[in-house]
Amino acid sequence: MDLFDYMREKERENESPLASRMRPRTLEEVAGQEHIIGRDKLLYRAIKADKLGSVIFYGPPGTGKTTLAKVIANTTSAEFLQINATTAGKKDMEEAVRSAKDALGMYGKKTILFVDEIHRFNKGQQDYLLPFVEDGTVVLIGATTENPYFEVNSALLSRSLIFELKPLAAENIAALLMRAVSDKERGMGAFGAELDSDAAYFLADAANGDARSALNALELGVLTTEPGTDGKIHITTGVAAECIQKRTLKYDKKGDNHYDTISAFIKSMRGSDPDAAVYYLARMLYAGEEVAFIARRIMICAAEDVSNADPNALVVATAAAAAVERLGMPEGRIVLAQAAAYVACAPKSNSAIMAIDAAMSAVEKDKTPPIPPYLQDAHYPGAAGLARGIGYRYAHDYENHYVDQPYLPDIYRGRRFYIPSDNGYEKNIQEYFKKIGKTWEPGQDG
Repeated sequence: MDLFDYMREKERENESPLASRMRPRTLEEVAGQEHIIGRDKLLYRAIKADKLGSVIFYGPPGTGKTTLAKVIANTTSAEFLQINATTAGKKDMEEAVRSAKDALGMYGKKTILFVDEIHRFNKGQQDYLLPFVEDGTVVLIGATTENPYFEVNSALLSRSLIFELKPLAAENIAALLMRAVSDKERGMGAFGAELDSDAAYFLADAANGDARSALNALELGVLTTEPGTDGKIHITTGVAAECIQKRTLKYDKKGDNHYDTISAFIKSMRGSDPDAAVYYLARMLYAGEEVAFIARRIMICAAEDVSNADPNALVVATAAAAAVERLGMPEGRIVLAQAAAYVACAPKSNSAIMAIDAAMSAVEKDKTPPIPPYLQDAHYPGAAGLARGIGYRYAHDYENHYVDQPYLPDIYRGRRFYIPSDNGYEKNIQEYFKKIGKTWEPGQDG
């Protein structure tokens, strides 16, 4: 690095956002994540001993994935290279590997390759790194906001330790904010700003575990607020509210938060908790989830988890799907809330899904037996000559509009696929079957 490069680097550091300038430089400065970098934890010991193997840091934005990589860069004796998977191409990867080979061959030094947003690499790009990770040419540090078990090749995963970073606690973020507002070297100390403790905790809470979001809001507040009569910039709760405006919500429509939230939503309806169901519905709507997707999941839950214990649940869910399509938002939120609450409060049964799964399994595993001739179509000339429909007994000609007549193929005679539960309307179904003499013990499958 020559003098001009050095000056450009210093200028870049001075002009970079507050969140970047306040990035911790040592393990002791890192806020939170004690579950992986506590003094007795493996990662802490490996970094301190400079014996780190390949790792993947996984967690929401603003929780310290890149920070930990930078800390490692400051503490290791190995060469440290960084590329971003969103912009890096094959040439960048080849150059990084060539540099790592030179460092190992000429100086006996390992190279740590930090790949930010590693989930952005396609399978071919990830495969390219594999042999160099395997033979020790590079020690890989990957950072991703996506679940690595879905987005990173299994071969790379098997050669790496996975560390999950959690959203930062409000007290951790508040401490960072108080440090940033007074730090004259890297923070906002030169502006003479004061951050009220209430405002600090407001920002920390609203950031929802994302330190970067809180620091950005603090920087905006300091830079846009006029000094008071005492010459100081006062960051009050009111100023803080204007700067962050909307609570940060961790939600990626194609990632973990999407699947975790919809999973919690469905399980809350299944578990008969309308309060939790409406809460998770609100989280999805707040984050901009597609209302058609939510409506489909409510319909599925109505059929799968309520079934005939309350046949109206599917009617309500289907009507809600049509209504929200016509109404749009924000009124559609009311319709979805009504449907979710109805399904959550309805009696539960999984009889329909159990029935169709058992029937599908039978169709898949067994040879396809012939349909009894008396049930076959007889509405064409010559059907009688083929014995089609002969012997069929019309149910409405008998008492209670029922006649005891086999309908399943012979190999399934007596087999029960649909077994109503004791809940809700299905109890009425059981009573009806008792009345017509069609009974079975719960759980009987023939």
